[in-house]
Amino acid sequence: MARFDPGKLNAAQKNLRRDIHSVLKQADYDYQRLQYNTVVSAAMKMLNALEGARGAVADGPAGIAVLRECLSILIRVLYPVVPHVTHGLWSGLGYAAAQGDLLDAPWPQVDAAALVQDTLELVLQINGKVRGSVSVPAGADRAAIEAAALASEPFARLSEGRAAKKVVVVPGRLVNVVV
Repeated sequence: MARFDPGKLNAAQKNLRRDIHSVLKQADYDYQRLQYNTVVSAAMKMLNALEGARGAVADGPAGIAVLRECLSILIRVLYPVVPHVTHGLWSGLGYAAAQGDLLDAPWPQVDAAALVQDTLELVLQINGKVRGSVSVPAGADRAAIEAAALASEPFARLSEGRAAKKVVVVPGRLVNVVV
């Protein structure tokens, strides 16, 4: 199987890997709880992520390697639920020649590095109503998040030049600005 350097992936490739590995993490948990209906739901989420990223990700050898990695994860997650279909897919897509039989393939492991996000998209509320979102670096502190919210276009438009009375930050989730 082709390899890639995770540090040299473009944004679409990183997003696809993050989506697939976060859903894989949930699917692992669901298998341990014997919740097969949610495993099938996880497989659908993986399929939707693959379908949505197909054009943007397949850029060069690294993009093809990322797609192959994500597709092999999907097939291995589905294998206990639909073994005959996934066995045919595994062989037909060339994974059997490169990695051996699906029965002997290792269970996919969650790559913690793929789950790391560079930026966070926080919900922006103004006076308790959702008015947009703010992108901030993942390691931003409260002061940086407040500054980004106060510098945002929705705040500038809706505050009508008034200063903020209070800024409430829920880390990783939202910013509420009271005018």
